[in-house]
Amino acid sequence: MKSRQSWADLYAFEIVRESGTPLFRQLYLQLRAAILSRRLRPGTKLPSTRQLASQLGVARAAAVAAYEQLLAEGYTSGRHGSGTYISPDLPEPIAEHATGRKKPIATVTLKARQLQPLGDFVDVTVQSDDRPFNLGRTLIDDRTLELWRKLSARTFRSLAPHHFGYSDPRGTIELRKAICDYLQAARAVKCDPEQIVVTAGTQQAIDIIIRILPNRNREVWVEDPGYPLTRQALLAAGATVHPIPVDRHGIDVGAGVKSAPNACAVFVTPSHQFPTGVVLSMARRLELLTWARKRDAWIVEDDYASEFRYGGRPLASLQGLDEGERVIYIGTLNKALFPGLRIGYAVIPHALLKSFVAARYLMDRQPSTLSQAVVAAFMEEGHFAAHIRRMRVLYRDQRDELVAALKRRLGADLTVDAPDQGMHLVAFARRGLSDIAIERTGREHGVIVRPMSRLYLAAAPRSALVLGFSGHPRPTIVPAVERLARAVEMQSRSAPRARKVLPKR
Repeated sequence: MKSRQSWADLYAFEIVRESGTPLFRQLYLQLRAAILSRRLRPGTKLPSTRQLASQLGVARAAAVAAYEQLLAEGYTSGRHGSGTYISPDLPEPIAEHATGRKKPIATVTLKARQLQPLGDFVDVTVQSDDRPFNLGRTLIDDRTLELWRKLSARTFRSLAPHHFGYSDPRGTIELRKAICDYLQAARAVKCDPEQIVVTAGTQQAIDIIIRILPNRNREVWVEDPGYPLTRQALLAAGATVHPIPVDRHGIDVGAGVKSAPNACAVFVTPSHQFPTGVVLSMARRLELLTWARKRDAWIVEDDYASEFRYGGRPLASLQGLDEGERVIYIGTLNKALFPGLRIGYAVIPHALLKSFVAARYLMDRQPSTLSQAVVAAFMEEGHFAAHIRRMRVLYRDQRDELVAALKRRLGADLTVDAPDQGMHLVAFARRGLSDIAIERTGREHGVIVRPMSRLYLAAAPRSALVLGFSGHPRPTIVPAVERLARAVEMQSRSAPRARKVLPKR
């Protein structure tokens, strides 16, 4: 019996060979648009790559590449021996009012009055500690160092007149154009240079966003576990913080809706959740965008360390899916290059742009034009892309060295897998081991690790060590793991005694 023809076989694609956009990219974008608009429904079977290529008169490699990208981002799923189907779990729009009778989940909120004095709130001393395996560390090789010296010298020799006066608080147009070109090509961000504002990093961007959020309420969602400095900045600004649990699909949007349906913003790390490393699934991304659009809320996408992906196709940004300009996209060059640079960026929706630029102006007037000139030249002349390619190889090797050393030396006490992206990994401790105790003992042995249990607010904490690998050269890794092993073994010997229950008298 002849099988029923799929609507996907009849879908009208428009391939423009002279457009300058690669053919696989055109196919991917058109299929994605059809899926998001529901012109192709969940569960629909797609034509085979051979059929599609023949139908459109393109190389099969273009169809394969488009399908691989859709599969990587969760739009489609493969069934062995059957073909490729549009994912069945892509959500329908969220209803305005819940009609189910499920019992409300318990919620926890943190308010500004719970904020301890700022001097005790943020441990600034740990930020300058370069010992393994502290987080956020970077390396630059001799090639980048030499190029940076030459470009800096060239900038200072020229000392153009605009360096001596005030400039655009958004940043120089040269740097904003370079950042715009990079984000469009590498992260599928929808933007123009006018929307880009140069900041001192993601932390300053978050601080400005908090200041300009609409005042209908000060309720926000944050990931649980999540990045502590974001949470601390929100609390310091007087926001009411709702910790929303994170599972293997990323932030639980349904739990957020139950906890605080009318929140004005959510702060997320969708491409590489901090600290767990999970990727926000496509179903959750669409659910989050639907919630933000219906509730007139904002999504703050912190795309930290997005440059460093070690396997598979890079996932497109959440902002690139946004058709309603509800996503504020923030990133940093401080991790892509080096922390002392102090240059980041934000892509601001047009509705918030004037307020964001005004707050940037009032805060510190403008970023340094000299630093911006060096960075703009570094990006425009192709050095930035080459630097990222070299660092990906370097960091991947350091990641692999650390994973191998941990498994070899601490396999009985820690469970670790190599992450596909980012600058850190998570090593889960066996039952009974305290990550906080290991952190304390590790410092005594010259090793810095972050206990993941401290990063939870309301969700049940898991004992795990968060270890950075990006800024620690390979020769330092094995000796540092040996020191860490001694610290873990000290805690491992005491852990069974801590769990022992004394008999009743």
